[in-house]
Amino acid sequence: MLSRRTFLVSAAACAVAGGAQPEDRLRLREFSYPQITLTEGPLAAMYERMRAHFLQLDVDRLLKVYRQRAGIPAPGRDMGGWYDADGFVPGHLIGQFISGLSRIHAATGDSEAAAKVRRLVLGYGATFEKDNNPFASPKAIATWACYVLDKYEIGLLDAATLARVDEARALLPRVIQGGVRFIPNHTFDRVGVHQLPYDEPYVLPENLFKTYALTGDTRFLDMAKLYLLDSYFEPLANGENVLPGRHGYSHMIALSSAAKAYEVLGDEKYLRAIRNAWDMIERTQQYASGAWAADEMFVKPRSGELAATLTTTHNHFETPCCFYAHAKLARYLTAFTGDAKYGDGLERVLYNTILGALDPDDDGGYFYYSDYQAKARKSYYKSKWPCCAGTLLQSVADFPLNLYFQDRLGVYVNLYAGSELRWKPHGVPVKLTQKTTYPESEQIEFRVEPESPVEIAVRLRIPAWLEKPARIAVNGKAERVKAERGGFAVLTRRWRKGDTIELELPFSTRTVAIEERAPNTVATMRGPVMLVAVNPPEDLAASAAALAKMQPMSGKPLEFDCATTAGTVRMRPFYQVQREGYSTYFHRARD
Repeated sequence: MLSRRTFLVSAAACAVAGGAQPEDRLRLREFSYPQITLTEGPLAAMYERMRAHFLQLDVDRLLKVYRQRAGIPAPGRDMGGWYDADGFVPGHLIGQFISGLSRIHAATGDSEAAAKVRRLVLGYGATFEKDNNPFASPKAIATWACYVLDKYEIGLLDAATLARVDEARALLPRVIQGGVRFIPNHTFDRVGVHQLPYDEPYVLPENLFKTYALTGDTRFLDMAKLYLLDSYFEPLANGENVLPGRHGYSHMIALSSAAKAYEVLGDEKYLRAIRNAWDMIERTQQYASGAWAADEMFVKPRSGELAATLTTTHNHFETPCCFYAHAKLARYLTAFTGDAKYGDGLERVLYNTILGALDPDDDGGYFYYSDYQAKARKSYYKSKWPCCAGTLLQSVADFPLNLYFQDRLGVYVNLYAGSELRWKPHGVPVKLTQKTTYPESEQIEFRVEPESPVEIAVRLRIPAWLEKPARIAVNGKAERVKAERGGFAVLTRRWRKGDTIELELPFSTRTVAIEERAPNTVATMRGPVMLVAVNPPEDLAASAAALAKMQPMSGKPLEFDCATTAGTVRMRPFYQVQREGYSTYFHRARD
């Protein structure tokens, strides 16, 4: 076991070599941020709105609480809400904002984002020159030291590797050395949502493994192993569902630590744990949207608890935070296995949760919980600057990473969104353009543009929700290719500049029951998208026949009129709803 005293030995005593590399356990690889550009459709639109919003962050306000603790000049207004010295989690967002802006810069080349990252890193580093205390206030240390330290780590990791802020690379070990004296020398589980201690040491390993990879310093490897929550991972690996009663977000994000442990250490236990956990969540915890953990807690499977939450709470999904954790795990599992089902799951949660988050205001108002009660309304969280402010930026900055993967044979198209991908298979520069407004259109067109002819495989994910066969054409001619639902259709050929691929994924309407014990409480899906009733009546019921005959609204993609027992109601994707009232679930009436 790593002792605190051993860790605090001078860094000079430990050789630091760049880039310690674990054995490669990846079947597929992610592309890097600069290789993918979003170009059109709802994901691109949200990306640009959030980019503009977060570029307006005030550096002095973010640094103020740190400067106050250090006793140096602290200009700017207080942030308020969770962020201030006596707030719920003092100073918690700075690392995530550094991280997200670094990712935006890496993807777009935005110099303003890079400059803001640099100012934040240098300003933050200047606040603990005297005492090497990286935290914002005593309260942050007392209740959230591990949680906040993890945010500092990912911010400095991304600043160093994506925004090229060299000072961040030097600052990262200092922050961990300064923080380690305030955290426990062992891991422990968080019980419930409101019981003390709130802190979550089991979220630390992922970024400690990354710090080890960046620095080559084995102290960080030892520390990562120390905080792995094997009391959680081992039963999961053995197929035991230990999710019920656990805090949703932190135990989902902890699975990314298990994923990194598998990648670095090679212990199959961690791969089994994350695969089993994913399946348990999909089969026993999810709403139609793919959301999970009402009131931030996993429920007892098939007990009626999930259905009961539709009337007992408005807090059905901690949206930006839990989406961020979900998407990260989906990418790890896709890379480890090459299985299309993780893309299916990611698509479901992407379009039906995070894409439906209200845009933030300009002073700390952020969307937090998705609400699936009848006649719900979207709103901001009750306190300014909650945790979801940081994960909103990181989630949206990662949108491009979700789209494509690669292996030595070619490219995997994991999600459909207007975009451009540039890479060099077999050393040949290739641009793959995806033109679509999916999911507002069933048609996707690809244009393949290699600088010289090159043989590669283009694999297209065929969603499991399809009820009619996908249609694929190459250069205008129908392609006879195996295109099974829940897998990848493979197009292998010698591609030349100007070759095209056309893909059609026919949408159909279906209902999804909340759980087995409430088979007639259903939500409506159209292709990958969850539809909700806008400004609905009090008691909403509709038959399967009525849903099948919904009338599409001209010029309004994915918007329909549906006959119900209370009259005609307008159905619209959850992600298109703003401040209108809406109902997600309704009673399935007899035909």
